[in-house]
Amino acid sequence: LSPSSRCLTTLSPSSRCLTTLSPSSRCLSALPSVSRCSSNLPALSRSLSTIAPAERVIGHEKNLWVEYSALAVKHQAVNLGQGFPDFDPPQFIKDAWSEAVEVPSTHWYTRGQGYPRLVTALSDLYSPEIGRTIDPLNEVVVTVGAYEALYSALTAFINPGDEVILIEPHFDSYSVVVDMCGGKSVYVPLRPVGDPSDSDNWVLDRAEFEAAFTKKSKILVFNTPHNPVGKLFTEEELEFIAAVCEKHNVLIISDEVYERCVFPGREHHRIAKIPGAWDRTITIGSGGKSFSTTGYKLGWAYGPAELITRAQSVHQTTVYSAPTILQDVLARCIEREVQLRGQPDSYHVQLGQMMQEGCHSLMAACREGGLDVVEPYGGYFLLVDTAPLGLEFDTSQVAYDIQCSHWLTEHKKLATIPLSLFFGQNKSLSGKYIRLCFAKHPETLRSGGEIIRKICQ
Repeated sequence: LSPSSRCLTTLSPSSRCLTTLSPSSRCLSALPSVSRCSSNLPALSRSLSTIAPAERVIGHEKNLWVEYSALAVKHQAVNLGQGFPDFDPPQFIKDAWSEAVEVPSTHWYTRGQGYPRLVTALSDLYSPEIGRTIDPLNEVVVTVGAYEALYSALTAFINPGDEVILIEPHFDSYSVVVDMCGGKSVYVPLRPVGDPSDSDNWVLDRAEFEAAFTKKSKILVFNTPHNPVGKLFTEEELEFIAAVCEKHNVLIISDEVYERCVFPGREHHRIAKIPGAWDRTITIGSGGKSFSTTGYKLGWAYGPAELITRAQSVHQTTVYSAPTILQDVLARCIEREVQLRGQPDSYHVQLGQMMQEGCHSLMAACREGGLDVVEPYGGYFLLVDTAPLGLEFDTSQVAYDIQCSHWLTEHKKLATIPLSLFFGQNKSLSGKYIRLCFAKHPETLRSGGEIIRKICQ
């Protein structure tokens, strides 16, 4: 696998300024003329209006999370839409802050690719789970959220025209980053086979999946535990995916941010552990999802040095490093989990139980109201079929589920997310589903459940 040409050389700051000017940067050569107009503000305004943005950002001005979060706030709705826990983190995380703030070096810049204590803790956490020793300095990169880990990995390997296979429904940022890098998204859906109310039954059509690969295929991006379906890919499914990617020499980016949100009695399988898959896999994780602290915006990626060093190159030339003190706090939390691995006091053990309880609470409200759900086995989310509500909308311009979600927020004070926004091509599969988040305080779930029951009366 070759990286994109953008990552083949490491340029110093001065070299970047001289040789990699973007279209907007090239406009800096006009600054002397702008300064001459500084006394004439209308002229300055007119000159700025003629500067075109880079083509890669055109069409990506809107963000669904910004839109739907603002809608929830505007209508003072119970927010079961956006996937963030609204409950306090455990006390040991607060204690870690008290300890970290007293360490002088946590207030300084740290190693760009990751705070040494944190990458060591991540190696200690994952090495037994992967079945191999992970080199903390060369096989891990710490990023500003899992979002940046995804961005760094994709940017490091996509050249214009490269095809990226996306299993949908998928998190919206996947296709946006692919597009901004000049790649082409190729969509393969999970299709419900048999009873759609069981997330285990949302599966790949294997012939359809393999037919999506061409000579231009460069990367596969997929997510397990799955957002928004709640599916856990089985080991056998991952073996099939890995075999197809090996056959076509395709890089695998495995988004596993909900790995610690697996319900009791179920198991999270890692594709990097499948024989032969490690050498072509970048795995992404999230501190925010693993410790219910999404506001910290800390993530990471791990994999073979040949791949991770390329992502490190992108990371160090964009954000350089994540906040040091946050990394120290997270390192302390992970060290605790390594010591308590699998024990009742482990937060990762407790988190799966908490997510299951929240999910069952929300499912009960929906089922009591006569709504069908897709039962998940991990993650934050529950798909709900709104067809039994009997709502009718003019869908000639706007999809049913989008209008339904807006209606629920505006008229019933319940914020949700329409499923069709997670599809790039196979939107018909979204049906009349909406997505609800159960990673919420019990009081939030109780309030949301009451609204659901009243809607269905």
